[in-house]
Amino acid sequence: MHLIGATLCFGLTLADGSATLPPDLVKAAQAFVAGMNPTERTAAIYAFESDERFNWHFVPKNRNGLAWGKMSPQTRTLANDLLKKSLSESGWKKVSTIRSLEDVLRELEGGNPGRDPNLYTFTLFGEPSKTEAWGWRFEGHHIALNWTMSGGKILATTPQFLGSNPGEVRKGPLKGTRALKVEEDLGRQLVSTFSEAQAKVGILSATAPSDIVTGASRKAQIEGRKGIGFGDLDARQQGLLLALIQEHASVQLPAVAEARLERFRGTDPNRIVFAWMGGTRPGDGQYYRIQSDTFLIEYDNTQNDANHVHTVWRDFDGDFGEDLLKRHYDHHAKPHRH
Repeated sequence: MHLIGATLCFGLTLADGSATLPPDLVKAAQAFVAGMNPTERTAAIYAFESDERFNWHFVPKNRNGLAWGKMSPQTRTLANDLLKKSLSESGWKKVSTIRSLEDVLRELEGGNPGRDPNLYTFTLFGEPSKTEAWGWRFEGHHIALNWTMSGGKILATTPQFLGSNPGEVRKGPLKGTRALKVEEDLGRQLVSTFSEAQAKVGILSATAPSDIVTGASRKAQIEGRKGIGFGDLDARQQGLLLALIQEHASVQLPAVAEARLERFRGTDPNRIVFAWMGGTRPGDGQYYRIQSDTFLIEYDNTQNDANHVHTVWRDFDGDFGEDLLKRHYDHHAKPHRH
């Protein structure tokens, strides 16, 4: 997937907007399951139908699943391979950097034991398969990644949450590190190009909300669809907005990122709106969202003196694969014979 001006060019995706399930991802998940000892397997695996699949959050808390620090060295290697094969190279780098910030936070907070990169958990739902329904989750402080697979396809990869605290490391060995740099810089670059007339529509408030609006809700909902429409942007601004959407999508495997964009490629681009709240200078509390009929992206950087970033991608009808899985079963169901 690459960006040319304001046009997105797509590779091969399936007609329903899903992506083909890579065989090496299935093999990595199967190897992870096979390599676990009985105690690890009990902690890590739930039934696909379990309500635990919807029990997601991005704050520090006790989580159900197999924590990184509770794995044997062999299991940890297999878990690491599964995570790598589920993400793009840039997604893997973002996730690894976010985990490393737990060590920074522990030092900033005087040795707080709750800041620990070993507390991130792996949870599988169902049995990894090339054809049957299954899913998995990688989650911890500031990371919540969810995958749903069925029928040889990756049906859903949302909710997708990534955060960063500090947003920018200001001292120590990791000084200058910004895990979510592009998401911030592109958003500010876009809003800085607004004319006075565009700003009246695209900037909703001089004050940013204290966090992402949708929180950790099971189903994404947001009131209204406010902001400046894609068609009210000039060509350069449209290119910036598309690049920003692409950056949020590119956490996932390239084919999955393409499939996300494929879902709304055929719709009216004017149904995509961009809204900004807060100040527009570095260090100001800032929030933006990108919204279409099918998806919502939120970015918030207000906490800890605007040095604490939260981002999320939600699908209004696709989180956890619920609606997509139902449509998939309806479409592929075999007719009853009498």
